[in-house]
Amino acid sequence: MLLYMGNTELSTGKPEIRVTIQNIVASVTTGEVINLLEVSRAFPEAEYRPKVFPGLCLRLKEPKTATLIFNSGKMVCTGAKTAKDVEKAINKILRGLKDKGIITHGRAKIEIQNIVASAILGGSIDLEKTAYALGRTMYEPEQFPGAIYRMSEPKDIILIFTQGKLVIAGAKREEEPYQAAKGLREMLEENNLIYYG
Repeated sequence: MLLYMGNTELSTGKPEIRVTIQNIVASVTTGEVINLLEVSRAFPEAEYRPKVFPGLCLRLKEPKTATLIFNSGKMVCTGAKTAKDVEKAINKILRGLKDKGIITHGRAKIEIQNIVASAILGGSIDLEKTAYALGRTMYEPEQFPGAIYRMSEPKDIILIFTQGKLVIAGAKREEEPYQAAKGLREMLEENNLIYYG
């Protein structure tokens, strides 16, 4: 039986699997040209150095995010911990741009590109045996202390460390890192590659 509590997945009878979303990257399309010079004048906190980088960076304290805005009307939002926070941040920026007369309609298409999460499986893992048993795994301890596993479903990339810690990248939906951690632990258990206690 599995219970979901925020960013934590509890499993009865075994150590809990703890998953925490660290960062969500989303692309945004407004369909309008945005004058970045006007944005930098209207929002003094914006970072805009066109000779160094073609985009403008607007940071929000709530929700804590950084959004790159380009003349084309495209944006990239980073730093959010939930999809809801991405939506809040973008809507806040769009409202501000519309209120200042920089854009007209204030609507956008938001698409999550990547979710990065950390996880703790609650056991220790033999990485050499794991790389051999799972396939689709790269492990070169002289170059990097973890194994890199390319999961087929969901299509995430997982960095696996001997202490049972994971970094999961490539997810497009918030539930994917949980599914990936749970699926990986099941495979490790089936192959006797994770040790508890």
